[in-house]
Amino acid sequence: MDAAFWNHRYSGIAGHVYGEKPNAFVAEVASHIPPGPVLCLAEGEGRNAVFLASLGHAVTAVDQSEVGLAKARRLAAARGVAITTEVVDLATYRITPGAWSGIVATFAHLPPALRRAVHAAVVQGLAPGGVFILEAYTPAQLTFGTGGPKAVELLMTLAALHEELAGLEFLVGREVEREVQEGCGHSGPGAVVQVLARRP
Repeated sequence: MDAAFWNHRYSGIAGHVYGEKPNAFVAEVASHIPPGPVLCLAEGEGRNAVFLASLGHAVTAVDQSEVGLAKARRLAAARGVAITTEVVDLATYRITPGAWSGIVATFAHLPPALRRAVHAAVVQGLAPGGVFILEAYTPAQLTFGTGGPKAVELLMTLAALHEELAGLEFLVGREVEREVQEGCGHSGPGAVVQVLARRP
């Protein structure tokens, strides 16, 4: 799932593949983000970034898809908010240490070695008191077939995330089944892991 894959997916429809509303878990826990800048990883078409900008955060959205980020900028303009976008490869992107009040990653399914490296950088990237918000599919999602990768190694478990995010205090950490209604890309019951974790 490289840049060409995502550019093709995001250019396939005029609207937003995953909808224009923020991820439900992000919306639920966004009030825990302290005032300050927020980084949205693998942000795609910008639904979370635009929502968080509407709450007053200075938001930087990064993704490997220039098509997705172009949609993000148009959505921000339509909602009357400003966001910063950067086309990046997370394999080489540097998360500035201690810089972020919040970091958000929803359904950012990466190869295991890269995921561990990115999560280690997330821990260091948060300012004291800053929070990381994550939602992703668990291996149980393979039984639903309603979205997400088909390779089990790309899926996440709460136990693994506790290890990968060592140094953060988990305020929310759960594996649940829920209805995921996010555009045509995610539609139906899903098995997810949700994390809200704070840097002391």
